[in-house]
Amino acid sequence: MTSDGAPNPNEPGETDATPLKPSALYTFGRIAIAPLARAIYRPRVEGKSNIPPEGPVIFASNHLSFIDSIAIPIAAAPRPVHFLAKSDYFTGTGLKGWFSRAFFTAVGAVPVDRGAGQAALDALERQRQILDSGAAVALHPEGTRSRDGRLYKGRTGVAFLALQTGAPVVPIGLIGTDKVMPVGAKMPSLKERVVVKFGEPLDLSHHGPASSGRARRTATDEIMAAIHALSGQELADAYNELPAQTPIEKIKRALPHERR
Repeated sequence: MTSDGAPNPNEPGETDATPLKPSALYTFGRIAIAPLARAIYRPRVEGKSNIPPEGPVIFASNHLSFIDSIAIPIAAAPRPVHFLAKSDYFTGTGLKGWFSRAFFTAVGAVPVDRGAGQAALDALERQRQILDSGAAVALHPEGTRSRDGRLYKGRTGVAFLALQTGAPVVPIGLIGTDKVMPVGAKMPSLKERVVVKFGEPLDLSHHGPASSGRARRTATDEIMAAIHALSGQELADAYNELPAQTPIEKIKRALPHERR
């Protein structure tokens, strides 16, 4: 563990070298859901040649809507893409619980406990294992959806993964997903069109080791600059955080620390 709380890449850890193969449900989802979604929303995909055909890769995207994590795998096909989703989506009971598990598995979601502290470190470790298997993961460096359409500062977890694993980062600019399914909407609109722009892969190794807070910060800033160039959003120059709910949260946010 480093002094700022980030995992230490020099400490031994478990390595999952077994390739992460798409499940039968994921394969079915790509066969059944992807063509239907393409027919309905007619997504315009740019820069698809920038997607490495194999090997570990991190897709780093702006975050505007719940459907972002569906739009990216559809646009990246035939390259399988995995992303983390709340474990709650996989633990429900009855028909609703079964449908939720089936849907999120079909779109490439991997269950993980959300939160700070150990939960955040466990999520990073799970993503590292996916990358070590040679697969692709998708992350949103902003952490949560932008409610005003602006692009917020990136958190450093994505840079940590890239610097630790050596995986290239493919920046993505999503346009229009917030109109298809705005925050709070229960059903997507059928009138809007989505644009997905893949940028050139970024090699971030020149920033330094993953153990360096400065390297993680400057690498994250490079990623966010590439996303901004693709999305064209107004920059917020702040972290996208919900208001602090308790006095302890307010104190923590007032103290200097690294947003992961």
